[in-house]
Amino acid sequence: MSQRTYSAKPADIKRQWHVIDVNDKVLGRAASQIATLLKGKHKPTYTPSIDTGDHVIVINAEKVKVTGTKEQDKMYYRHPRAGFPGALKSTNLAKLRVRHPEDIIINAVRRMLPRNALGRQMMTKLKVYAGNTHPHAAQQPVAREVEA
Repeated sequence: MSQRTYSAKPADIKRQWHVIDVNDKVLGRAASQIATLLKGKHKPTYTPSIDTGDHVIVINAEKVKVTGTKEQDKMYYRHPRAGFPGALKSTNLAKLRVRHPEDIIINAVRRMLPRNALGRQMMTKLKVYAGNTHPHAAQQPVAREVEA
């Protein structure tokens, strides 16, 4: 007897909305669990080549916790004028938290997803907000707790 590998069809995919409060949660642990939800690995219908994941709303991004001296030492790099010499800009986590706290979560989750078109499609289902309110109440999101 041979077993057949299950492959999810677009009609089989049922997407849920999850809201995650990252207030005083460790950044890396929260990001890995968010990436799992976006990929759909928590579902029995998970297929690696198809986006079977759910929508994730992250609130209180400005209050996410990092361990050790990462607040001052962790650097974020960007190229605002790509193709020009000397265009590399850098900032540390403390300055990024003041200016764009949502980008801390977005960068951490993006780097845990595939670096291809499928990963970019998964990132469209991530919504991050600095405060504790979000405009997605109509989708009736389910509250999920980040495990420590």
